[in-house]
Amino acid sequence: MYDFMEMGFMDDSPPANHLSGSYLPEAADCMRCGLCVGGCPTYQLFQSQAETPRSRVRTLSKILLENQAISENERLHLDNCLQCRACEPVCPSKMAYGTLFDQAQAQLAKKTNRLAKLALALVANKAWRTRLLPGLALLVKSGLVTVLRHSGLLQALHLNEAAALLRMPALKPLAAHYPSTRKKCGQVALFTGCVNEHFDRDTLQAAITLLNAIGYDVLIPSAQGCCGAIHQHNGFGAATLIDNNIAVFNALDVDAVVHCATGCGAMLSEYQTDNTEASKLFKERLHDIHKFLLAYWPEDLQLQALPEKIAVHEPCSQRNVLKNQQAVYGLLAKIPAASLTALPDNALCCGAGGSYLLTHPDNARQLRDLKQQALKTAAADWVVSGNFVCAAFLNADKGDIVHPLHILARQLPTQ
Repeated sequence: MYDFMEMGFMDDSPPANHLSGSYLPEAADCMRCGLCVGGCPTYQLFQSQAETPRSRVRTLSKILLENQAISENERLHLDNCLQCRACEPVCPSKMAYGTLFDQAQAQLAKKTNRLAKLALALVANKAWRTRLLPGLALLVKSGLVTVLRHSGLLQALHLNEAAALLRMPALKPLAAHYPSTRKKCGQVALFTGCVNEHFDRDTLQAAITLLNAIGYDVLIPSAQGCCGAIHQHNGFGAATLIDNNIAVFNALDVDAVVHCATGCGAMLSEYQTDNTEASKLFKERLHDIHKFLLAYWPEDLQLQALPEKIAVHEPCSQRNVLKNQQAVYGLLAKIPAASLTALPDNALCCGAGGSYLLTHPDNARQLRDLKQQALKTAAADWVVSGNFVCAAFLNADKGDIVHPLHILARQLPTQ
C-alpha cells in the first residue's frame, strides 16, 4: 500500500509533510481519479499517461516506499515534472506531491552531474557570487554574451538558456536600513533572495519605496541567503540555508519578514526544521509583499490614475502553493482608471519551473510559446508577474513583463 495520500476526502486538515504518519493509496486507486491530468503541463505537451502526476505517483512509491530501482524511462518521466504543483489543489486526497517529489529527488541526487552540483554551490555561496558579478557585468556590457550565444559555444556547454536570461547585475549591496519619511507604523525585514538580489534589484527598490510609503522602515540583513528552493527541488539538502535564514530573520526586531518573489515565498512558507519554535516564529512573521501592502495600505495614500489595461500572470508558486493571487488584483485595483484582467490560461505553467528552463529547455520553450500566445490574446498595455524567474523567462530578449510593484511604485503621488 502507498503511504502518503490521505483517504479522508472531507478532511480539511493539511497534508502531512513527511512520509511518517501519512497515507498513499495503491496505484489502482489513484488512477480512478484523474483530476490532476488536465492541468499537468507535461501532459499538455505529450498527451501521454506516463507524463501525468498519477503515473509519477507510482514511481514515487517505488522509490520511497518499496525501495525499488526505477527504470531509465521512469526516471525520465519523473524528471520531466516542472513541480508546478497544479496537481495538489485539485487532489481530493490532499496528496503532498511537492514534498514527496523532493524526498524522491534527494534519494536520486547522487546521480546528478558535477556541473549541476557546482552551480548549486555557487548559488548558495554569497561570497562567491559577489566575486563573479563584475565579470558578469563586463560580459553583458561588452556584448560578448551575444557573440558567444551565436557562436554555438554556449549551446555546446548547455549554457545558452542561462545566457539568454543574463541581465546587467547590481554590483553594490543594498543598504542595511531604509527609514520611512511618513509617520512610522512599524519595521519590516525584506527577503532579497540570491538571483533577485543582483538581477532584480529594481523590484526590490520598488518594494522598499512602497513599504516606506505606507509607513514602514525596511531592514535588509546582509547575512541572509538563498531560500534553498533550487537545491531542495533538485534533491540536494537545503537545511543549512534554511537554518541560516530562520536564525537571521528571527534575530531581528521586526513586525514582519516580507518577500517579493513568489518562488522564494513558496519555499519560505514551507520551511521545516528540527527547531519547531524557531520555525513557528519565522512563519508567523512571514508575509507576501502584495498581501502585506494590501492589509496596511493607508486610506489617505492615493495613487495616480493609469487609464490602461493590466494583465496579471499568476505564477504557479502563487496559485498552487501560496494561494494568494487575489491580493495582486486587490492591490492593483487601488490604481484609479486601471483595467485589470487575468492572463488567459493562468493555470498552465509558463515553463520556467525554477531551474527547469535550464535542465529541460525544449519542454520549457514549448510551454513558453503557449504562454506567449496568451500574452498576445490579452492585448494589454502592461503584463505583470510576481515571480522574477517567470518574468525573465517570458521576457526572453524583450523585457515587456514587470513585477506588479513596478507599476504601483511609479503611480505613487509625486512629492
